[in-house]
Amino acid sequence: MRILVSITVLLLSAIVANSQDKNFYDFKVKNIDGSEFEFSNLKGKKVMIVNTASKCGFTPQYEGLQELYEKYGGDGFIIIGFPANNFRNQEPGSDAEIRDFCTRNFGVAFPMMSKISVKGEDIHPLYKWLTKKELNGVSDSEVKWNFQKYLIDENGKLVMVLAPRVKPMSDDILNWLAG
Repeated sequence: MRILVSITVLLLSAIVANSQDKNFYDFKVKNIDGSEFEFSNLKGKKVMIVNTASKCGFTPQYEGLQELYEKYGGDGFIIIGFPANNFRNQEPGSDAEIRDFCTRNFGVAFPMMSKISVKGEDIHPLYKWLTKKELNGVSDSEVKWNFQKYLIDENGKLVMVLAPRVKPMSDDILNWLAG
């Protein structure tokens, strides 16, 4: 019996250790069209993760995000949008409705993912990683509102969290891209 308990404890310890060792490149998500998007394909790129909403006072930031993507996007940088309905029902639409809204109103060409939850009990595993120091190894944060930005370096390390009010073409972001 003692051996069985010891084996169980070792297995549980290994499972906990493996879940804490998950890195940015281990994530797979669904894009807005339903296809799998693997973060392992982002190795060597700077990445901006941003939670978005179509009916928010910050929604015009889509224009700045698209401008940033057109100017700097490519082999070294990518923006990934995650629609989320966590704040005052400001993203109530389906993935198809969100895609159409973003394309029609802002010409969004950067990758948009399927709608997720960025906080609460149903928080997506990626956002759990982004917001928990014990998982990302850098810092704890809380998603305060739509259009909060997480900056990830070329090695998959979280380097900066920017408040929703920080505009996409801000000095913080441009200096990070230049560095």
